Amino acid sequence: MHMADALLSPAVGGTLWAATSGTIAYCSRKVKQDLDDRKVPLMGVLGAFIFAAQMINFTIPATGSSGHLGGGMILAILLGPYAAFLTMASVLTVQAFFFADGGLLALGCNIFNLGFFPCFVAYPLIYKKIVGDNPGEKRILLGAVVAALVGLQLGALNVVLETVASGISSLPFTTFVLLMQPVHLAIGLVEGLVTATVVLFVWKSRPEILELTAEARPFGTLPIRKVLVGLLATAVVTGGALSWFASAHPDGLEWAIQGVTGREELDAPEHGVHGWLAGLQESLAFLPDYGFRTTSAGPEPEVATTGAEAWPAVDAGTSLSGLVGGVLTLALAAIVGLVLKRRAQPGRSRERTSN
Repeated sequence: MHMADALLSPAVGGTLWAATSGTIAYCSRKVKQDLDDRKVPLMGVLGAFIFAAQMINFTIPATGSSGHLGGGMILAILLGPYAAFLTMASVLTVQAFFFADGGLLALGCNIFNLGFFPCFVAYPLIYKKIVGDNPGEKRILLGAVVAALVGLQLGALNVVLETVASGISSLPFTTFVLLMQPVHLAIGLVEGLVTATVVLFVWKSRPEILELTAEARPFGTLPIRKVLVGLLATAVVTGGALSWFASAHPDGLEWAIQGVTGREELDAPEHGVHGWLAGLQESLAFLPDYGFRTTSAGPEPEVATTGAEAWPAVDAGTSLSGLVGGVLTLALAAIVGLVLKRRAQPGRSRERTSN
């Protein structure tokens, strides 16, 4: 559900950049209250895990489309809504700047659509209400699935509204929304099941993480090494090898666009803000589309064609992208956490002194 710049006008893209920036600033202030030495590495490792998980598109049967994990609910349940939003922003920023996944003008929209609704609507108003004060396997499963469905439906609807409000594409609201919502309902079901699986792993390993996160309390001296190692190992395997098994079908957004226009992607204006940002992204993305850069110099090598792309798509560029992207996301999310933690320390010191 990563939007491209071709769907957005500068006015809409800029407005969502401002809204997202304001939300990041607000979350940064809130995160200082419960950030400690345990939550900072968890932010980084979860960011790497979500980056890797988003590389795997899964086929939606009988549609010719695919979907991928959003990850907002996993982050919100394990980190709380504020740290989760900052971590999601880290994931999508790395994807946009270094892998050309999602446009730079659209980055504010993508962070908002994939971060705001799971963190600030689905998590507090649905998941927490269903799970309650006594989490169990059935409650966590039900809460994760329902919350993921709602969060993704709201995000998909917002994509439609942002696109139509921009007015630079020929995508009509009714047709577009009737394609977007059902396919993302199916994607949301898979996301809910994956979310429940990850959350249940953490709950069985360290149930205190869910309890402290729900109460917005610091982790203190809680040992979470087992959780960190498990998530990090999964991120490495997913990004380095399981990413070869990603579906070749267009994702839900591309599928919906194709259903309206006959093409998976629309052409963005070549001049103005669109052209400048496209040039900037091209210069920064050293592994565009999660693979090595291709050059047009010299004749292309002759390859045997079979009429269909090989699957799994074993590719060194994909593996490198998964590993490098995970490291970059881990580093960015951890740096954000460390900076916020350091800024919060003087206030905590004064509070302890006054007591």
